[in-house]
Amino acid sequence: QVQLVESGGGLVQPTGSLRLSCAATGFGLEDRGIIWHRQAPGKERDWVSCISVSEGLSLYEDSVKGRFTISWDKSRNTVYLQMNDLKPEDTAVYYCGSDPVFGASCSEMSRRPAADLGVWGHGTLVTVSS
Repeated sequence: QVQLVESGGGLVQPTGSLRLSCAATGFGLEDRGIIWHRQAPGKERDWVSCISVSEGLSLYEDSVKGRFTISWDKSRNTVYLQMNDLKPEDTAVYYCGSDPVFGASCSEMSRRPAADLGVWGHGTLVTVSS
């Protein structure tokens, strides 16, 4: 069974850090990439970062470049999103996703809406506030 489970969210002060995890079961990360989306209250869901081992590519949305780092652990089949210098505008529910057809390509997943991707986790809430 293909499943993604996020963890690591919480409350953090501005300029603080958090590390989100996305544990994958049912497929290997060498074969399919993982994309992170986030949805802030009252706003549309947007992509944040993506990693594809098979494509050899990591992508970041402009507002998080230089602050967020995406990585993966083969032994745990888990993707991490290290978030540093967090800002109140980073407050959102963060979701990790993939897809059996588009999942090998971050270039493809990053230009598609969330509804096009077939697998999503339940989300983890990140709140940045003093």
